[in-house]
Amino acid sequence: MRRREVWLDEALLKGSRRAVLLKAVALIAGIALLDWRIVGAIPLGFLYLLPMLMVGSVLAPWQIAIIAAACTVLAELFDDLGWGVRLGIPRDVLFFAAFFGVGIFMREVTRKRTADIRHLEEMQREGDARREAEEQLRIFVESSPAAIVMADASGTILMANQAAHRMLAAKGSLPGKTIYSYLPSLRHVPTPDNSEQLYRTVMQAHGRRESNEAFLADICFSTYQTKAGSRLAAMVLDSSEELSTHEVASLRQLMTASRIAVGAVSHEIRNICGAIGVVHQNLARNPLLVGSPDFETLGNLIAALERIASISLQRTTSEASEVDLPALLGELRIVIAPLLEEAEIAVEWHADADLPEVWADRAGLMQVFLNLVTNSIRALALRDDRILAITARMQADRVLIEFEDNGCGVSQPELLFQPFQSGAYSSGLGLYLSRAMLRTFGGEIRYQAQAEGAHFVISLTPVQG
Repeated sequence: MRRREVWLDEALLKGSRRAVLLKAVALIAGIALLDWRIVGAIPLGFLYLLPMLMVGSVLAPWQIAIIAAACTVLAELFDDLGWGVRLGIPRDVLFFAAFFGVGIFMREVTRKRTADIRHLEEMQREGDARREAEEQLRIFVESSPAAIVMADASGTILMANQAAHRMLAAKGSLPGKTIYSYLPSLRHVPTPDNSEQLYRTVMQAHGRRESNEAFLADICFSTYQTKAGSRLAAMVLDSSEELSTHEVASLRQLMTASRIAVGAVSHEIRNICGAIGVVHQNLARNPLLVGSPDFETLGNLIAALERIASISLQRTTSEASEVDLPALLGELRIVIAPLLEEAEIAVEWHADADLPEVWADRAGLMQVFLNLVTNSIRALALRDDRILAITARMQADRVLIEFEDNGCGVSQPELLFQPFQSGAYSSGLGLYLSRAMLRTFGGEIRYQAQAEGAHFVISLTPVQG
């Protein structure tokens, strides 16, 4: 049976629409010739069913009807059966119905077959695409530097990549163990009851390796439903080193700022002690105070206070390192964007494309930038059109970063960088600390007077300089 179908396909139905039609016409002509040459009561009209199968596979219904009518006429012309109204018309109707029905049947079979073939091809393509996607996903998961784990509703690990085994210091395979032993905070993630209650979020929590070592984990996780139940997929990053680096940098920054602030206070105390000392020496000439214990005690207290204020807090430049200025400005842009948006300030960025690296303390320089931006936000609070322009460019052998706003400006520029200014928004140490911080790594800041607003220029040393 299968062989006959193959022969039918190969001999009669295979080829273009034009080729099938030509073969059908040739077959019809051959049958008609054979029917004409064979004399006798041997009806050969049934042979026209074969070419009708062929035309049915490539023609529309109305075209099939025309061919069926032609075959009916040929069958009637060349057979030896007599034609009459009583017998001829029913016979011709029967011929036409048979030919047309076979053609229409073949047409539907062909259509269904074509649709099935397309459906199978589509399924094949989808299967190939799915297998390729699964392979790419498997490679991505296995090669990912982040730990990726998947667990069921009870917390049992179903899948874990190599990074997860390394991060959790697993002894043996992780699948089959409970994820709560390593990331206890995930125990509090609610299990979704249906496909609509899904959770996708990020959290920071403490983790524990099998060696009982604790670490800080950034966990991106999501929950979802499958036919086998709810699942939890988590991507885990060990942020312990980042936390340590951040804390060390914060402590160093705090110590630097504290040293500078204490130095400023000591400087002011020394000035006051100097003035008090002059007054004390003048009072010492008064005979009434000679030998007075209280007066002598006051002198000792002044001397002690002067010694305390004279403690030298040395500043060093050893913390300066090569800083990628474009990258730092990019981080500044991310950090201040929400602040400026909330304050409805339009910011204009202008930066040379080939800015070099600079010598600086990265955290300290960022603090200086943030201090200037914060000052501009305060200065622009009462304006309707609020604009802050930040420019980074090369000038001679220096790198300049300028912060310019159209705020209320500075009434006493000569006092800008002095500590403990009266009328300051906070402690009055912001610009003083900024300048002192910049000077620790060879930088400088100056105020550039202009008709409206404030304009600060930071000067840094490029690495190649």
